[in-house]
Amino acid sequence: MINMETKLGPLKLINPVLAASGTFGFGEEYASLVALEKIGALVVKGLTLKPRQGNPPPRIIETPAGMLNSIGLQNPGLEAFLSRELPRLRDTGVAVIVNIAGDTEDDYVTLARELSAEEGILAVELNLSCPNVEKGGILFGTSPGTVGRLVKKVRRVCNLPLIVKLTPNVTDITELALAAEKGGADIISLINTLRGMVIDIHARQPFLGNITGGLSGPAIRPVAVGMVYQVYRAVKIPLIGMGGIMTAADALQFFMAGARAVAVGTANFIDPFTIPRLISDLYAYLESQNLSSMEEIIGAAHQQL
Repeated sequence: MINMETKLGPLKLINPVLAASGTFGFGEEYASLVALEKIGALVVKGLTLKPRQGNPPPRIIETPAGMLNSIGLQNPGLEAFLSRELPRLRDTGVAVIVNIAGDTEDDYVTLARELSAEEGILAVELNLSCPNVEKGGILFGTSPGTVGRLVKKVRRVCNLPLIVKLTPNVTDITELALAAEKGGADIISLINTLRGMVIDIHARQPFLGNITGGLSGPAIRPVAVGMVYQVYRAVKIPLIGMGGIMTAADALQFFMAGARAVAVGTANFIDPFTIPRLISDLYAYLESQNLSSMEEIIGAAHQQL
């Protein structure tokens, strides 16, 4: 009998396929299309203490095998999330992970403390990797010392499982992963987008209003798989892998590199049924290989030939 349940440290999910932060909103737009309660978890879009309008347009442009976005963490703020979005999410039965971001370390601490007091939240994900904001985000995520200090501060006030989302825009991602682990992270998620730019050759100016944006989609998948492979060898805590997953074959690369779960992002914009399809296709893969769970292939690429 095949068991799709997945254990991520203190977390237990019904299956290992998550909706990545920033690509599923708060689930409202997808609720009429997808049975939210049947996905592994919904990681809500990045939440800040106060509402944010985001960056000036244009904010999205398609690129070969991907897209650049420069949304800038547009969100309604903590108060609106708690009063409007969270009650609705509770009613759907979906497992909710809240991605948080801030301008200061105190912002992260306050958000984590407030969210820890709420029912219906499975875990908190620290966004230390958004490349599209002037303050916070990636500024906290590129120094191992800063990562370790911030994770430790949040850990003191957060009684929920703590996920730390890492940026790929660094020289050695394993140093950040080790700092997050030492600071008290339960889980590491990786990777966020790669910083990039598109220039409008007619206007002779950067296309995006914010000049640069975050590259996502299949173009970054080999980078993401490689970083998951590296981090798996460096830390003992579980990993959530993401970056350009479109098919079950893509997801399987992440599992074999060492991820215990995967998150789907850009693919949701192309096909809103991607996550249910992936769950079904992964089940079919296990069945075809006479395997009983994903556990049997996690880290398989590290085994000696």
